[in-house]
Order: sequence, then C-alpha cells, then structure tokens
Amino acid sequence: MRPVVDGLVKKYAGRYDIRIMNASTGGPEVGELAQKFKVEFVPTFVFVGTDGTVSATVVGAVPASKLEQELAKLK
Repeated sequence: MRPVVDGLVKKYAGRYDIRIMNASTGGPEVGELAQKFKVEFVPTFVFVGTDGTVSATVVGAVPASKLEQELAKLK
C-alpha cells in the first residue's frame, strides 16, 4: 500500500494533508492516535475533515480509487 499512498501524497500535495504513520515503528503519539481513531488492523485509513470529525475509515488493502473517493468527500 505504501506506493499507492505515496502516489496520493504527490498527486494531492497542497490540497490534502496526507500523513503516513507506521504502527510498528512509530512512537507513543502513533499509539495515541491509533487509540483515538480505534485502529485495530493495518492498514487503516482514517479520513478527517478540517473540523476534526472522521468522515470515513477504510480498513485493508484497497485500490487508490477507493481512497480518492473518500478524499473527495472531505470538507
């Protein structure tokens, strides 16, 4: 999934703030975010609007088009 996400980071630079966090190598802040967003499986994609609300959570390996659909729904 990393190449897919890296491609989205490049494609949407300046439009969306896409962050990649690695559960196995991240520090305590990653664990805190995983708890906050109830992440149980890897990969998990959490889509958060500018107001801080979660608009969608996608779990598992999915095509880029699915992630782009969720990005388009963000406000």
